Amino acid sequence: MKIAVLLYEGFTALDAIGPYEVLRSVPGWEVEFVAKQRGEVRTDSGALGVTADRSLAEATGPEIVLVPGGEGTRPLLGDEEILDWLRQVDTGTKWTTSVCTGSLLLGAAGLLEGRRATGHWAFLEQLREYGAEPVRERYVEDGKVITAAGVSAGIDMALHLVGREVSPEVAQAVQLGIEYDPSPPYDAGSPEKAPAPIVELVAAISRGEQS
Repeated sequence: MKIAVLLYEGFTALDAIGPYEVLRSVPGWEVEFVAKQRGEVRTDSGALGVTADRSLAEATGPEIVLVPGGEGTRPLLGDEEILDWLRQVDTGTKWTTSVCTGSLLLGAAGLLEGRRATGHWAFLEQLREYGAEPVRERYVEDGKVITAAGVSAGIDMALHLVGREVSPEVAQAVQLGIEYDPSPPYDAGSPEKAPAPIVELVAAISRGEQS
């Protein structure tokens, strides 16, 4: 299985690396990082760089494509080079996937029209602009498109994908191998659970109203 993870300036690290750690653990699966050009791509914090080994022009025919989210999605919503590449590879993928606001890029490319989809809760309603039906779930499978909610949900989505494509047993083996057994110290991982002031603060930060 050939997998292409799209990188761009300002992506969120865990959006890409969480699913990568799951998908690369499957025997015979090959994960590549791709970007407009080969070379280092910086995350949204600017503190971390990840190397893209292939350019978009070289990344043809992936069976799975994964689009992470992050602040860098905003300027790409009208970037025809990225959107055209997504449209092109989608014609041949077995699965087209996203994490967090990566679903907005799929939407901007016209790949979510009439589909149920999810993404980061603070930007969920924006999916309607692209003809999608926003769904507040950890991940959503609609046809060959699987979208995940914010950041850490990419790990859940990737495990689901392994279970669908290979077997539940392999997915469970991968989960055990990476010891993915969440038990967070706080129960504030969704806007339904978090205290209202925390929800308001994170929403404001997400909209860029605070630094």
